[in-house]
Amino acid sequence: MAVAELYTQYNRVWIPDPEEVWKSAEIAKDYRVGDKILRLLLEDGTELDYSVNPESLPPLRNPDILVGENDLTALSYLHEPAVLHNLRIRFAESKLIYTYSGIILVAMNPYKQLPIYGDAIIHAYSGQNMGDMDPHIFAVAEEAYKQMARNNRNQSIIVSGESGAGKTVSARYAMRYFATVSKSGSNTHVEDKVLASNPITEAVGNAKTTRNDNSSRFGKYTEISFDERNQIIGANMRTYLLEKSRVVFQSENERNYHIFYQLCASAQQSEFKHLKLGSAEEFNYTRMGGNTVIEGVNDQAEMVETQKTFTLLGFKEDFQMDVFKILAAILHLGNVQIAAVGSERSSIREDDRHLEVFCELLGLESGRVAQWLCNRRIVTSFETVVKPMTRPQAAHARDALAKKIYAHLFHFIVESINQALQFSGKQHTFIGVLDIYGFETFDVNSFEQFCINYANEKLQQQFNMHVFKLEQEEYMKEDIPWTLIDFYDNQPVIDLIEAKMGILELLDEECLLPHGTDENWLQKLYNNFVNKNPLFEKPRMSNTSFVIQHFADKVEYKCEGFLEKNRDTVYDMLVEILRASKFHLCASFFQENQVPPSPFGSMITVKSAKQVIKPNSKHFRTTVGSKFRSSLYLLMETLNATTPHYVRCIKPNDEKLPFEFDSKRIVQQLRACGVLETIRISAQSYPSRWTYIEFYSRYSILMTKQELSFSDKKEVCKAVLHRFIQDSNQYQFGKTKIFFRAGQVAYLEKLRLDKLRQSCVMIQKHIRGWLQRKKFLRERQAALIIQQYFRGQQTVRKAITAMALKEAWAAIIIQKHCRGYLVRSLYQLIRMATITIQAYTRGFLARRRYRKMLEEHKAVILQKYARAWLARRRFQSIRRFVLNIQLTYRVQRLQKKLEDQNKENHGLVEKLTSLAALRAGDVEKIQKLETELERAATHRQHYEERGKRYRDAVEEKLAKLQKHNSELETEKEKIQLKLQEKTEELKEKMDNLTKQLFDDVRKEEQQRTLLEKSFELKTQDYEKQIQSLKEEIKALKDEKMQLRHLVEEGRVTSDGLKAEVARLSSQAKTISEFEKEIELLQAQKIDVEKHVQSQKREMREKMSEITKQLLESYDVEDVRSRLSVEDLEHLNEDGELWFAYEGLKKATRVLESHFQSQKDCYEKEIEALNFKVVHLSQEINHLQKLFREENDVNESIRHEVTRLTSENMMIPDFKQQISELEKQKQDLEIRLNEQAEKMKGKLEELSNQLNRSQEEEGTQRKAIEAQNEIHTKEKEKLIDKIQEMQEASEHLKKQFETESEVKSNFRQEASRLTLENRDLEEELDMKDRVIKKLQDQVKMLSKTAGKDLKPRGVVVNMIPGLPAHILFMCVRYADSLNDANMLKSLMNSTINGIKQVVKEHLEDFEMLSFWLSNTCHFLNCLKQYSGEEEFMKHNSPQQNKNCLNNFDLSEYRQILSDVAIRIYHQFIIIMENNIQPIIVPGMLEYESLQGISGLKPTGLRKRSSSIDDTDTYTMTSVLQQLSYFYSTMCQNGLDPELARQAVKQLFFLIGAVTLNSLFLRKDMCSCRKGMQIRCNISYLEEWLKDKNLQNSLAKETLEPLSQAAWLLQVKKTTDSDAKEIYERCTSLSAVQIMKILNSYTPIDDFEKRVTPSFVRKVQALLSSREDSSQLMLDTKYLFQVTFPFTPSPHALEMIQIPSSFKLGFLNRL
Repeated sequence: MAVAELYTQYNRVWIPDPEEVWKSAEIAKDYRVGDKILRLLLEDGTELDYSVNPESLPPLRNPDILVGENDLTALSYLHEPAVLHNLRIRFAESKLIYTYSGIILVAMNPYKQLPIYGDAIIHAYSGQNMGDMDPHIFAVAEEAYKQMARNNRNQSIIVSGESGAGKTVSARYAMRYFATVSKSGSNTHVEDKVLASNPITEAVGNAKTTRNDNSSRFGKYTEISFDERNQIIGANMRTYLLEKSRVVFQSENERNYHIFYQLCASAQQSEFKHLKLGSAEEFNYTRMGGNTVIEGVNDQAEMVETQKTFTLLGFKEDFQMDVFKILAAILHLGNVQIAAVGSERSSIREDDRHLEVFCELLGLESGRVAQWLCNRRIVTSFETVVKPMTRPQAAHARDALAKKIYAHLFHFIVESINQALQFSGKQHTFIGVLDIYGFETFDVNSFEQFCINYANEKLQQQFNMHVFKLEQEEYMKEDIPWTLIDFYDNQPVIDLIEAKMGILELLDEECLLPHGTDENWLQKLYNNFVNKNPLFEKPRMSNTSFVIQHFADKVEYKCEGFLEKNRDTVYDMLVEILRASKFHLCASFFQENQVPPSPFGSMITVKSAKQVIKPNSKHFRTTVGSKFRSSLYLLMETLNATTPHYVRCIKPNDEKLPFEFDSKRIVQQLRACGVLETIRISAQSYPSRWTYIEFYSRYSILMTKQELSFSDKKEVCKAVLHRFIQDSNQYQFGKTKIFFRAGQVAYLEKLRLDKLRQSCVMIQKHIRGWLQRKKFLRERQAALIIQQYFRGQQTVRKAITAMALKEAWAAIIIQKHCRGYLVRSLYQLIRMATITIQAYTRGFLARRRYRKMLEEHKAVILQKYARAWLARRRFQSIRRFVLNIQLTYRVQRLQKKLEDQNKENHGLVEKLTSLAALRAGDVEKIQKLETELERAATHRQHYEERGKRYRDAVEEKLAKLQKHNSELETEKEKIQLKLQEKTEELKEKMDNLTKQLFDDVRKEEQQRTLLEKSFELKTQDYEKQIQSLKEEIKALKDEKMQLRHLVEEGRVTSDGLKAEVARLSSQAKTISEFEKEIELLQAQKIDVEKHVQSQKREMREKMSEITKQLLESYDVEDVRSRLSVEDLEHLNEDGELWFAYEGLKKATRVLESHFQSQKDCYEKEIEALNFKVVHLSQEINHLQKLFREENDVNESIRHEVTRLTSENMMIPDFKQQISELEKQKQDLEIRLNEQAEKMKGKLEELSNQLNRSQEEEGTQRKAIEAQNEIHTKEKEKLIDKIQEMQEASEHLKKQFETESEVKSNFRQEASRLTLENRDLEEELDMKDRVIKKLQDQVKMLSKTAGKDLKPRGVVVNMIPGLPAHILFMCVRYADSLNDANMLKSLMNSTINGIKQVVKEHLEDFEMLSFWLSNTCHFLNCLKQYSGEEEFMKHNSPQQNKNCLNNFDLSEYRQILSDVAIRIYHQFIIIMENNIQPIIVPGMLEYESLQGISGLKPTGLRKRSSSIDDTDTYTMTSVLQQLSYFYSTMCQNGLDPELARQAVKQLFFLIGAVTLNSLFLRKDMCSCRKGMQIRCNISYLEEWLKDKNLQNSLAKETLEPLSQAAWLLQVKKTTDSDAKEIYERCTSLSAVQIMKILNSYTPIDDFEKRVTPSFVRKVQALLSSREDSSQLMLDTKYLFQVTFPFTPSPHALEMIQIPSSFKLGFLNRL
């Protein structure tokens, strides 16, 4: 259709505006061809008659649906106002800083930190196509990296823009992307070094300008080298046109290079004090701009970072200090004071402090430096002249020297960085990042701007050729007829600058002249180009400038300083002085060395796109212009040999305000950077390009039913276009795309909108008609009801009279009685029928109940007899079992009792022996007493003789009474002394006896507590003896008192002879009484001796008998060994008591009674034992039967084992045989022990030795031939022991000869049992050989089970975790043998085997699932059978019997838990890797709800798709993948709780990946896409419900995605909507909510955009939240895994091993 037809009412156009550049207006009246005025309606409501020319109508505005597109080429109308408006919407409203313009990425500087550069964003863009995600610098970097890896072709990213546009940051992010996605596994950290080069180059090459705080004052091309694996191996850097003039001069509000201020800020640190620096305000070269501080920048901290990056690149402190020395010297050089001496001369003081420091730092002579800074040497052909310089000339020379030193230092640092980034291997490919200044035009433009614009002309030419080439390739790929497109060619401008006799050549020529000046050079330009070249102009008002028409704009250059800057000369003498410097680095800067070849020359083979004239003169190559032209030529060669990618950085405003859009400045930059040129080239051909799928989905509403019925969608698209657009030149059909001219897509959108509007009107018409009809019918029905009631009321009023009421009442009464009769009759009939039915029914039920009771009664009788029979049989079996147990228990009890009695008898014998010893001591004491009695008898005889002499003397010597009286008195005194001595002696004896008596009582009481109750009588006897002793002591006291009375009476005899005679007679009577008492004592002594002798004889006899009896069954030495030294001492404590005789007598009597009672008890026990022996003989008969049965079983076992060994049966049979043999072995050992215990001590000792030998054999079975010999020796020992057992049985036979015949039968049974034991030993030895063979085979189980099992074949028809159970049974076997080495070997081989299998199958999901399940089951088995109570709560009694007994495997459980965690993490990684490529196509791109397509045109940057694309993923693909994962986990027996955790992790990944992709895809942020996402989430929830996983918390992980889908669908206009969003979206952060609102894109014109005011409202509400500032969710986040303890319900003895395991070498024990 004609373009003029689009200018209809309601369409919108763009008209120029002085403020906003372009403003929008709506057409108020249709335009017709020939009209000179276009009626417009402005946005403020005013009308405007806009004069138009039919050939240049105002540009049309795109439909709102196309506004805010990711790619400017997707716009239907491609022109400057459309581009500007699209950028405004994206940048100012949606806060999106990146936009595609064909192959260009337009990057707007936001002047604000944005959360879109994290590692999560990098991983999100990694591997994605360029059109799949929102525009981003990472997308361009990924495209370059992908093309390099796919095509093995070098790539370049060209980042350009004016100062402050963000070039440096964009280049830095691109390099960071490459360093992140191509990380190598080495420890060289090449990527970190590449990134570390940026801070250094920024410190020495960036500075603050009026436009940018971190402006790059040089161009930089960084080559990042990759190896064949596409990993970074090194880098190289090339720089262009450093702005050296900034070292010595800065404009207002600008700064020198950052490194100077960083050095001044750190001047006070100890390491920099020798540089003698101060603050930046103290130096001329750093204070010219007036402000030495950048707001928000800490220069001292930046210095620390610079030093760190130097260190990271491998530069040592000496190197760094050398660099800082030169920098400090430059600052001091700037402060050198030059004084004017007249008008022709100048001078510098030699004691100038800064000059001295400068010379000291660089190792120079201050005198020579001061001299040649103020003089210059002129060399002619005849002589050399020294010419003094004026003060300005000397200052200029000083500044030139500073610039030269800094330039050398800059290039030295760059070269050092290149050396640090060198690599040893071969470079496979590289990606170059060009960070170069954009087109510049200032109020005053000089030589630097000329070179910059010259470089941009070259880059623009290369860009135009590349765009043209891409367009041509696109047309040829789609088989579109190719027509020549006219595009701007800037070759004339380039020729003007660089051709022969061009501007640069004339400049170099003028520089060669000794007296060349800027004015002379400018005059040559005027003469050669004015009026001859249309691109060169002379300003009207100036004779010192010239104007060049560049591709972007006209630029006026001031010629002042061109020659000096081009020469860039330093006087020779100053160079010689610096060349002779003692500072090696400074001297090396000025050596006459050839320029080293470029590192790029050997790496690439390039061919120039256009031949460039190369200068031949050596002097020409030394100028700055010639050097720059050469480096630019090399750069263009490199770019032409690579695939370029373009990033154009735009500065949105000059005030550096965040997200402020200055239309004038942006249009200026768009024109300068080539974006509009790209748009213009695209607009000349077919700018709008749709795939057939997109077109079909978008415009299916315009298709007829007949067209929709076609199967070929491509033909449908063609038919629709032929019907709507008759001019076939307006579109072209390619292979996969449809190409449209400018405006055709807008026309189709208009038709679609009209169709939708008509459809809406039709729907509204029918709905409104239906509503009106519904309302009418409702009102009509209400009117009819009202009429009905009104008419009925009228009829009632007319019909009601008195007669009618009476008749009606009578009729009612008649009806009542009639109806009552009828009802009663019917009731009686029904009642009779019911009663009859009930009677028959109840009879039938009673008879049936009777029959049932009768049957039950008979059944009860039968059950009674059957249960009685069963109970009797069970009782008999239980009784037999109980009797066996009782027999065993009673025999053990009797043996124990006999042992206790024997021990007690031994103790009594020892005590008797000790008492006998005590008795001997007492006899000795009695003998001593007899001697004392004899001594007393002699005394008595002496008294008798004296009495006789006294009587004779009295009779004969009456006359001598007085004399005799005196003699009697002396004699009385002697007697009195003797009596006192005797009394004292008796008193001491009495005290000793009393003390000994009490000691004896105490000791006897202690002995009483040790003896039994029978010894209580001893205490009573002792008490009686004590009482008798007390009475004797009392009698002795009485005798003592009588003797005292006699002495007193003897004194009275002095009164008279008669009295004396009377006293003597009384004394004689007393002497006779003494004699009687002495005779009585002698008689008592004789009786006591007789009694003691009789008791001695009786005790000896009884002791001999008891000792004889005891010694027959006891070993005396053994009894003595049992008595401790304390007991012996205790028995001998009272050996010196003379009265112990009576105690011994009483004790002897007690012992006799005790021994008599023990004898009676022994006789009774012997009778009971005889009875039990009889019973034992019966039990032995029963045991013989059991042994016969066991022999039969053992024989069958031997045959079975032999058969199994020969036939090599599979592992289940072997395992069963292992368990049976083990049980038989244990039973036989138990029975052997029981029989051995019954055969007294020798048999029991033999049984213990046999068990010990078997245990030793168990440990020796693992050894080789030497250990087998030991095993043979042990068998020989066993034979010897059996012989000893036979001898013991013979000994027992001799011992029990005196016993009854029952005992002889018992001995016969014992001898028979020995023979059976020999057979059992042989049988056990055979079983041990079988077990030894199985042990060697079990060691192979963990290896074969770990490496040969295949999950697919294992999980079918088997219990979960069967391999784990097999492994645990091997562990249990090692535990039963108490073999630590075997257990350790088995556990280590099992763990290593699992690790090896996992390592070999890292990418095999089924294998990882299988071994994760079995590892968890194995871990649970180790816990369940560990014997710990917390794990045994759910065990069965049989399972408790299978617990481990000898080893604690808690350490191995921890190791297995760590292995399981590693397997689980790898297991999750495999699932994530498999499902991640499906998530975005299935969850986000696939349309689950058909008919609400959200496809929009995407421009050049789009995913390549076709109609027959069968590889696209759908939501079904996601569900199928999840089902596969879950079914595999279930088949492999994975614990349900662990499976739920894995599903939760997968759902979190699905939600996170989908949400992250939604954040980075503006085209997906629409209401319809929200509906699709919500539908897909419901599918996932249904899947959870079908799998019964609602409790897995997986649904909660989708909550952020669900809220995002709700946010896309909800209304977003009013304050209540904003509040609802704030309250509902709790799982989304404020940054994420704002991102979705800013990215919301309407699909149709009926949808409304989110207004900026609404966004600000929501932002204000969200400002109170304190959540994360990260935009992206961490897809690598892993929930903490917990392994639940689930006890196995399977009994180990019931587990069967399938033959598919190929474990036939295992046997069941």
